[in-house]
Amino acid sequence: MSWDIILFNSKQKIKSVAKLDENQLEPTDFTGILENSFDRIKKEDKHREIIGNDFTIDFFADNVHSSNFMLSLYGENVIYVLIELSKKYNLQIYDSGIDGMVDLENPEKNGFVNHRKYIEEILKNK
Repeated sequence: MSWDIILFNSKQKIKSVAKLDENQLEPTDFTGILENSFDRIKKEDKHREIIGNDFTIDFFADNVHSSNFMLSLYGENVIYVLIELSKKYNLQIYDSGIDGMVDLENPEKNGFVNHRKYIEEILKNK
């Protein structure tokens, strides 16, 4: 399974991309956040492939800070990893798979019924 998401850094809680207030967006070093958050990264020119347990994340590195950043995701568990990363860095996620914003505090509302199991597994491994 693969799909695209867009990470946003905004002062406002984005409820709909169509109603996005561009004046509230904050330039962010998404490439830096991603590269510093994962250990296994395959680099080829500007292309990056993050390799995790049962997932990969593809993106193109950019040295310019931006207010949004597109990622291609492969594997069901990757969304859970990005939810936790987004909470840590106060980011928001638009998910093309559900055509809407991900509720980071209640991801099960977006169809992510396995999120709680995933978090429990992470906590067990710490």
